[in-house]
Amino acid sequence: MSLKTDDTPASGIATGSDSVSQLFYPLYDRLFSEDSEFVNDVETKLAQARMTDTVELYLSRALGVGFISGLVLWLLGILLGYALFGTGFIQIDHLIGVPVSNETVLQILEMIRVPALVLVIGVVFGGIGFAIGFGSLVAIPYSRASARKREINMLLSDSVSFMYALSVGGLNQLEIIDAMAQADDTYGEVSKEFQSIVKETEYFDVDYRTAIRKQALETPSDELSQFLTDMLSIINSGGDMESFLEDKKELHMRTAKQEQELTLDTLELFGEMYMTLSLFPLLLIIIMVVMQMIPDATVTDQMLYMTVYALIPLLGIGFLILVSTVKHDEPGDGYLQLERGNDGIQHGKESGVLDLGLVEQFTGEHSIFDRIKNREGTHETIEVLRQPHIFFRDNPLYTLALTVPISLVIVATAMVRGSAPTSWSAMIDNPIWGTFIYVYAPLYIVAVPLAIFREWNVRHRNAVVSQLSEDLRKLSSANETGMTLLESFQAVAETTSGTLAREFEIMHTKVNYGTSLKQALIEFNNKYHIPRMARTTRLISEAQEASNQISDVLRTAAQASENHDDIERERKSRTRMQVVIIIMTFLTVLAVIAILQTQFIETMAGLETGDTDVDASAAGAGLGNADLTENINVDMLSTLFFHAVTLQAILSGLICGYIRDADILSGLKYVVVLSTIALGGWALVA
Repeated sequence: MSLKTDDTPASGIATGSDSVSQLFYPLYDRLFSEDSEFVNDVETKLAQARMTDTVELYLSRALGVGFISGLVLWLLGILLGYALFGTGFIQIDHLIGVPVSNETVLQILEMIRVPALVLVIGVVFGGIGFAIGFGSLVAIPYSRASARKREINMLLSDSVSFMYALSVGGLNQLEIIDAMAQADDTYGEVSKEFQSIVKETEYFDVDYRTAIRKQALETPSDELSQFLTDMLSIINSGGDMESFLEDKKELHMRTAKQEQELTLDTLELFGEMYMTLSLFPLLLIIIMVVMQMIPDATVTDQMLYMTVYALIPLLGIGFLILVSTVKHDEPGDGYLQLERGNDGIQHGKESGVLDLGLVEQFTGEHSIFDRIKNREGTHETIEVLRQPHIFFRDNPLYTLALTVPISLVIVATAMVRGSAPTSWSAMIDNPIWGTFIYVYAPLYIVAVPLAIFREWNVRHRNAVVSQLSEDLRKLSSANETGMTLLESFQAVAETTSGTLAREFEIMHTKVNYGTSLKQALIEFNNKYHIPRMARTTRLISEAQEASNQISDVLRTAAQASENHDDIERERKSRTRMQVVIIIMTFLTVLAVIAILQTQFIETMAGLETGDTDVDASAAGAGLGNADLTENINVDMLSTLFFHAVTLQAILSGLICGYIRDADILSGLKYVVVLSTIALGGWALVA
């Protein structure tokens, strides 16, 4: 078992669970042997998940939790069995279904059949409870290890590029490992793997070759394990580390593109699957509507309610979860941090929108800093009031603080004044207005501002990376001519237009006024906090500390950025087709339900009331007679149809956004558009 020195919580269970582990350790010792394959597998996953528990105590705790949950469900099963069978609520005529001729045996069976059923139900419930308690705790390290493996594989290509750039910049292998260990704000779980190597060498007096070999065995990622094994062979043989890292960089760039292709192919399959699944509730609704016209049919209104208000949302949410298993957010938040310097000042990532900067590090020491903090808070408040649109652009979610209360006030006012229906029958009488008040008005008030400011925020931040690859090439060329990195920033800013060029000029000005170049780079990165750009900024900031001539490093950064651009273009092109498929599926559902409402339901209602000019032969060509339509509530069906297309519009919009950008908020613009189509279309239909 390995020793870990990180601060990751062991299992999410309170410290009092140690007593549970000790109490159930004898049971663990009896059930599992030392060479158990299951125990060894759990021990490996605990190490890969960076959980500090020993496997013995962890499995003992899992057994304890399983026993407690099993006992609770066993008691619940006993009570449920007695309530169902012991009280006679459910009568049992036959127990085993086999004829018994012996009177004594028959009497015994009569006596024990109810207790036996109650006992069986208790045992079944207890087994389920134990499986849930034990299995859920055992699944935690597997889940965490899998999440770490996914993030490591996603960041490995950029991590190898980072190490190669440092090697080109003149750092030796130990310095490269140490730099990777310190870059956890950028390279996440990959950096933590290198932190384990550094900690093994620093605190446990292990040579770094042994530490690398050990980490290659413990890492959850097979790709990183292979990389560490190959790097160890280069170190042992005294090979050229720079050439090795260059080859690995090219390999992992190709691997990243292949993984992207596999993900997009899977999403295409999911898109076709969604087209089929989303039509299932529609077909079910049509069948149940037709079945309701048949006398003595078993179809009830509750089945229609379940289809509209349960099946449609569950299918949409289930598909979102299915897509999330394939399409993942980009790791990291995009922020970089500076270590505390000799001046004692901590620079770097801000703590939030209400952070007032460096003054908060000195408040409480002298009264003057308290006054400065108050003045700074007043200044920030005035700036927000002067330019609220800029504030909401940088913090889109803060629009909810205004829009949610406004929507609640509007709905409450409508209910108090009697404008909005307050009962289901009133909703059926006026479905469009009632749904508009309860669904569409809050949706527009909340989603439209949030979607606008969120899209503005994304476009504002992404503008800086639109020319990143080209400008990095220009920086490399300028630096290659003998200019320092700072002079290269100025040269590119003077000859290039765009957001990034302006930021180069700002950084040049900051450095001229006394700011360090590394701090200027990190402040620039944190202004936009894009994970992709954070990795490039980390690369440049580390390399420029070693030398001003880093043209090879800049060229490597440009190549990594171009690889990202290629992947991004392919992703946008392929996901666009999935979005089109989902939108067309929704429009198909809307059209079919509209036709069902106008050409079938209303026509059949006309046959029943005699309001339509249909001759006898046409009536006979229907279902035989108008009495078959007496079970149809046209207004109720119209309300359910409208709510069905509304739910379909909202869910389809969220799915479109998630497939497109791996972000639920990205789907708000699709939700607004599709919901508007549903509202306008149904207003015409009704």
